Amino acid sequence: MLKVAVIDANAISRSLLTSVLDGGGFEVVGGSNTSSSGMAGLVRLQPQLVCIDIGTHDEEGFARLAWLREQLPKSLLFLVSGTLDAPTVQKAAGLGVHGFIVKPFNGSAVIASIRNAVIKLARQHRATPSNSADAS
Repeated sequence: MLKVAVIDANAISRSLLTSVLDGGGFEVVGGSNTSSSGMAGLVRLQPQLVCIDIGTHDEEGFARLAWLREQLPKSLLFLVSGTLDAPTVQKAAGLGVHGFIVKPFNGSAVIASIRNAVIKLARQHRATPSNSADAS
C-alpha cells in the first residue's frame, strides 16, 4: 500500500481527495495546507506519493513543487488543480510531476491516473539496464 500525503489549501478538497484515495486502497498518512510548516511536516512522514494543489500557477506555486521534488526525490508527485493549461502542464512536468488530478474529483479517474503512473514507472525501472545485475 502506497503512503500518500495530500496538500491543498482547501480543507474540503483535501478531505474529498483523502476519501477517494482511502477508497482506492491507498494509505493517506497526512494532509496539510500549502504553508511551509504544513508541507515540512508532511515531508517528515516520507510519503511515496504526494498530491498537491499549488494554488496559483505562478512562480511561488511552482517553487512549492521544486521544493517537494528536492525534499522527496523518490516520491511520485501529482499536481491537483481545477484548471490545467498547456504551459502549466509543461512547467509541472519539467519539475518532475508524474501526473495530474483535475477538480472536481472523479474517483475512478483519480485512482486510474495514479495506478497508471505507478505502472509506467515500474516498467521504466525494469527496463533500465543499470537495474540488472552485473555479471562480473
